[in-house]
Amino acid sequence: MTTRRDFLKAGGAAAATGVVFCSCGLLQSAHAQQPTRQKLPVMVDGKRVKTIDVHSHCQFHETSALLGDTPPISVRGVDETYVEIDKRLAAMDAQAVDIEVLSINPNWYDRDRDLAGKVVKIQNEKLAELCASKPDRFAGFASLTLQAPDLAVQELETAVKKQGLKGAAIGGTVNGVAFSDPKFHPVWAKAEELGVPLFIHPQGVPELNKQLAGNGWLTNAIAYPVETTIALSHMIFEGTFDRFPKLKVIAAHGGGFLPSYADRSDHACLVNPKGCNPEIKLQKQPTEYLRQIYFDSLVFTPEALRHLVAQVGAGQVVLGSDYPFPWELHPVDPILATASLSDSEKADILGYTAAKLMNIEV
Repeated sequence: MTTRRDFLKAGGAAAATGVVFCSCGLLQSAHAQQPTRQKLPVMVDGKRVKTIDVHSHCQFHETSALLGDTPPISVRGVDETYVEIDKRLAAMDAQAVDIEVLSINPNWYDRDRDLAGKVVKIQNEKLAELCASKPDRFAGFASLTLQAPDLAVQELETAVKKQGLKGAAIGGTVNGVAFSDPKFHPVWAKAEELGVPLFIHPQGVPELNKQLAGNGWLTNAIAYPVETTIALSHMIFEGTFDRFPKLKVIAAHGGGFLPSYADRSDHACLVNPKGCNPEIKLQKQPTEYLRQIYFDSLVFTPEALRHLVAQVGAGQVVLGSDYPFPWELHPVDPILATASLSDSEKADILGYTAAKLMNIEV
C-alpha cells in the first residue's frame, strides 16, 4: 500500500525534476517553474486573513466498524481521514490553512433508520468533541440521517444548538431520490430557520459505473461532478431555491460541471417546452440561481477560478481543498495567483465569506 506520506516523499523527489508521475501512466509537468508556497499567516494587501477550508474530510473508527466500512486503500490520503490532531495541524500549517471545517461523506443512506441514526449520533458527538478540543483550528459539518427526514431535522437542530456544529454535510442524492423531492422540505426548512449551510458532497452515480469503467478513475473524476450538477439542477428547476430563498448550499468541487456550462440551462425550456413543467414557474432565469449558491474553490487553476467567479460571483466562492485526499495540497496558492480577483475578493474567498456563512469568529 502506498501511503500519503510515501506519496509526498516521492512527490518531493519528482518536484526536483519538475515532473509528477500519475497512476494513470501519464507524465506531466508539475509547473514550468516551481512557485513559492504560501505559508501561515496569510496576508492580503498587508492584512492578516484567517483562511477557512470548508472541504476537508474525517471519519471515526467507531462508526466505520458499525458500518463495516472498508475504504479503498488504493486512494491516497484515506488513512489520514482518521484524524491525528498533531499530524493534521502540521498538514494544515503546510497548506496555509488556519481552520478546517470537517465533514464525513455519507455512506449510511442505504442503511436502516436505527443503524444510520446510531452512526450519525456517534459521529456528531465525536466531531463536536474534536472541534471543541481545538476551536481555533477546527469546525464541523454534522452528519444527517437524510433517508429519514424527520430524524434529520432533529439531528440538525441538536448539532447546531447543542453541539456547536456549523451546518451539515449531505450527499448528492438519497438512494436516487433528488433533493428537490418534497420529502426533504422539512430538512431544508430547518436549515433555513437555523441559518446554517448544507455542504453538498457527491458520492458517485452507480448507474454510470459500467460506462465509466476503465482507466482514469472516471467514477470519481466524471461521476462526482455529474452528481453535483444533477443535484443543483433539480433544486433549481423544481423550484427548491424559490421555496427556500434563504437556504445556504455549498457545492463541492466548484459545483461540478454546472458553472462551466450554466447558460445551456437558460435555453432548455425554450427549445423543448414539453420537457418542462408549465406549473413550475421559476422566479428567475436558471443561471441566476447560481448567485445564491456557494461553491468551493477546488477547480485547481487560476484560469478555472477566474471562470467560476465570472459565472457565480466572487462572493459565492469559498476555499476548499478535499484534504486529506491530495487533489490540491496548496489550496491558497491558486486564489492568490488569480490576477482577475481584487485583494478584497481574494480575502473573501480565503476566509471572510465562510466566516460569515458559519458564524466563525475571525
